[in-house]
Amino acid sequence: MTEHLEKEIQDAQEAVAKQGDTVRSLKASLKEGKSEKADVDAAIQKLAELKLVLEAKQKEFEKATGKVSAQSKEALRAALAGVLERRMFYIPSFKIYGSVAGFYDYGPPGCAIKQNMTQTWRNHFVLEENMLEVECPAVTPEIVLKASGHVDRFTDFMVTDAVTGECFRADHLLEGHLEALLEDKKNPPSAEKIKEIRELLASVGELKQDTMAAALKEYNVRAPGTGNDISPPFPFNLMFKTSIGPKGDLVGYLRPETAQGIFVNFRDLLYYNGGKLPFAAAQIGNSYRNEISPRAGLLRVREFTQAEIEHFVNGADKSHPKFASIAGLRPLLYSRALQMGEEKKAQPMSLGEAVEKGIIANETLAYFIGRTWLFFIKVGINPERMRFRQHLQHEMAHYATDCWDGEVETTYGWVECVGLADRSAYDLKAHTSMSKNDLTAFEKFPEPRMEEVVKVVPNNKELGAVFKKDQKAVKEALEALDECGAMELKSKLEAGETAKVATSTGQAFDIKPGMVEIKKVTEKVTGRTYTPSVIEPSFGIGRIMYCMFEHSYYTREGDETRAVMGFKPIVAPTKATVFPLVQKPALNELATKISRDLTSVGLSNIIDTTGNTIGKRYARTDEIGVPFAVTVDFASVDGDGSVTLRERDSMAQVRVLQSEVANVIRNLVDDRMTWGDVTATYPAQKAQADEE
Repeated sequence: MTEHLEKEIQDAQEAVAKQGDTVRSLKASLKEGKSEKADVDAAIQKLAELKLVLEAKQKEFEKATGKVSAQSKEALRAALAGVLERRMFYIPSFKIYGSVAGFYDYGPPGCAIKQNMTQTWRNHFVLEENMLEVECPAVTPEIVLKASGHVDRFTDFMVTDAVTGECFRADHLLEGHLEALLEDKKNPPSAEKIKEIRELLASVGELKQDTMAAALKEYNVRAPGTGNDISPPFPFNLMFKTSIGPKGDLVGYLRPETAQGIFVNFRDLLYYNGGKLPFAAAQIGNSYRNEISPRAGLLRVREFTQAEIEHFVNGADKSHPKFASIAGLRPLLYSRALQMGEEKKAQPMSLGEAVEKGIIANETLAYFIGRTWLFFIKVGINPERMRFRQHLQHEMAHYATDCWDGEVETTYGWVECVGLADRSAYDLKAHTSMSKNDLTAFEKFPEPRMEEVVKVVPNNKELGAVFKKDQKAVKEALEALDECGAMELKSKLEAGETAKVATSTGQAFDIKPGMVEIKKVTEKVTGRTYTPSVIEPSFGIGRIMYCMFEHSYYTREGDETRAVMGFKPIVAPTKATVFPLVQKPALNELATKISRDLTSVGLSNIIDTTGNTIGKRYARTDEIGVPFAVTVDFASVDGDGSVTLRERDSMAQVRVLQSEVANVIRNLVDDRMTWGDVTATYPAQKAQADEE
């Protein structure tokens, strides 16, 4: 069915293009006196009819699949961008100076939506889980990001146009080229080639430098716009480098993520939490990445807001006390098996089943996947157009246990908006090693146990004779060895070999037989010290906002010029508008009072006393996504004191007493009441105003 519709759309598009050529030809002939105006008018009329056929086919495709057809994606993006910029949701930064790619300013409605979304995130996660929220500096000393691996490994591969020198991100070029090959209707690739391209597309982001170079060469990828050759790919570090202090002798970077601020505060957060695990810490703040080629508006920018959670847990027990509350949820899961299979399509599966079958590694990771799915729905993401994609084995870091991306389908394809990873104990161990500070936790056993433990007993006399002033540092390094390291050292010494041990300063010393005794003994132990594992959900707020914009945007049936942003009330920038039906002092006075009532219950609102018709005022506020409108008329002043309450999407209207309307809207915004509850409680009013 879908393939048939796609073919009809393609045929209709070709017919429109052909008729467009006919119109242009006839217009040229008319100027030369070789055709009649009636023929031109008839051709234009036929072109209009063909465009209507194409539009109808595109809408049929969208209705049947819930997706935007490839042919109408650009039109939808252009229409939405027009609304977003015109109504100042966000605009390019430094616009009067020509702008700088990758930077955007949020206007009044954009700021309000962002604030509402981050507060909804805070309520949904921080309050629900009793998380510890922190706020850390954006400027980060180099040593912190050296420990985390960002200084050495936070890179993307870049290529340049061999003629113009323009820079491009290699994986984006390759992705775009491969997607174009898949969509090529004139020269479609073979079934075998399609499979090969799709498998490469699934792993583009994880290609090494040599394999990226080979893929770019094999598929003859060229510079966009010019078609010139491109350079071989080379690594480019994405962090903004800066200096700290008046002398500039302390190197720093603008943080590429907010997570490191939580990790370096782990010891104090654990103390604040009474030494108890598990616990979660959260941070909302801006991060910075010097993107090679920013694109797609808010989807890839150089400064963006992140909301991150680090859930610290005993690695031996990753169960979650609230797992049962989300176990029955059935989001679309795109597991490794499905990605590697023939169909390559996400399937709904209960999270309980996914954990039971080992598809999701543990309950805590699955719990946050479920809570993320609920958050997406709460802020207005279409659940049929979001999925959780599991990282393929080669995509995962060596220390990670399991990773999933929360992805949303847009006109740009599937966009990663959330990363959910079980990062094991890597981060805390890395900062322990670099800072020489103990970032561990202590687990007290319910009852003391008799356990076999490894004892490392340095020979102080021998160490002093050999290492002299370094004796203390070597002794501390030996005593700090974990069980694995100690037993490896014991094995080498017993074989008569010399083994190296590194001190806290990184200096290595040779240890010979007789310098240390390593033995296993049975002792009564009351607990154990361990480095906690961490489950990390990381949210890109700007990306989620853009996806919500696409999923919320529509036009009124029968009037394509009337754009509506169908925001959920919880994130809508303005919750209600108040209109006096006509310009009369008594109506204006009552409208002002209702506006104050709305403000007093914490509802943002706009009072509009312009001379426009009520229908035009509704249309204007629909375009910025205001969910409810209150209209004051003569019955409000001289009659029963009721006002008209209108709901944006249905355009249905009811009569509500003006003394009750603020609380009714408050309940609607807080999801304590549905519009169905309102229409069942209050009398309907014929919606005449929207027809003006």
